[in-house]
Amino acid sequence: MWIQSMSQVRFCCCFSENGPQLSVVAEKTKVVSRRGGNATLPCTILRDQTLAQNRKMRIKWTKLTSDYLKEVDVFVAMDYHKRSYGRFHGRVHLQGSSAMDASLVITEITLEDYGRYKCEVIDGLEDGTAVVSLDLEGVVFPYYPRLGRYNLNFYDAERACHDQDAIVASFDQLYDTWRGGMDWCNAGWLSDGTVQYPINTPREPCGGKNTVPGIRNYGLRDKDKNHYDVFCFTSHYKGRFYYLIQPFKLTYDEAVRACQKDGAQIAKVGQMYAAWKLLGYDRCDAGWLEDGSVRYPISHPRRRCSPTEAAVRFSGFPDKKHKLYGVYCFKGHN
Repeated sequence: MWIQSMSQVRFCCCFSENGPQLSVVAEKTKVVSRRGGNATLPCTILRDQTLAQNRKMRIKWTKLTSDYLKEVDVFVAMDYHKRSYGRFHGRVHLQGSSAMDASLVITEITLEDYGRYKCEVIDGLEDGTAVVSLDLEGVVFPYYPRLGRYNLNFYDAERACHDQDAIVASFDQLYDTWRGGMDWCNAGWLSDGTVQYPINTPREPCGGKNTVPGIRNYGLRDKDKNHYDVFCFTSHYKGRFYYLIQPFKLTYDEAVRACQKDGAQIAKVGQMYAAWKLLGYDRCDAGWLEDGSVRYPISHPRRRCSPTEAAVRFSGFPDKKHKLYGVYCFKGHN
């Protein structure tokens, strides 16, 4: 019998003479972090201690795609040989607190790091795996561009979210947001290629008023031919989001130049949502954003400023030559 205690879990693993000599366990199945932060994905090797140490034991971490059809290489280690792959290069390493610790440390986390990871250990003819989810603190928001609603195929949707400092949201992220009260009657793409929308107040145009609240699901759609809106996800940022005080209202081009003159860039939709949801940003002034939309974030509902709910208010995509609005800027920090 071999016993190892950890901070929150006590493992007890018995190896029979003819049974498996190795197994792999995760102390936690979900780890929560934020963009720009670090995270440790736990993975512990349980191995029959009567066996000789194997210098060629191989530890491999992969990331599962949202549809579970592929695995993307993240990190491989065997003895002194270690290698990180792709966009993980230079940002991942093993924690290595002991010879049996295969936990993966990810630094400078990006939005794309969100998802499920597999720890696989191969020791001769024995192998074991464990799966850990990396979740991010953040906000989901519905999005469509100036073209109007239901104009995005899946790949357009990916680009649209990326252009607004976000990624396409997962079902789990949309589900958590629905539980938090999101009610939105326009169907949007999710990262697994399905099209869904969250309803908390059933009504006729949104699946029927006699239905129960929930997430309406159109299922998997053709990523090239079908067109919908999209649900995007973003997280904390490194920088400053702010409303630029100006003596006069601005056209869109004047708004872009005003931010540049202030040493910043015109802000993106995702940056406004992150400031509103994660930092409580509140401003009752409609302002231009990078995509040509006009919006304003209200964290404290009041008369004339989103009286019924905290929300990012959307004033549409006005003519860019109208001098009717202010501007929101973003100044990044390294």
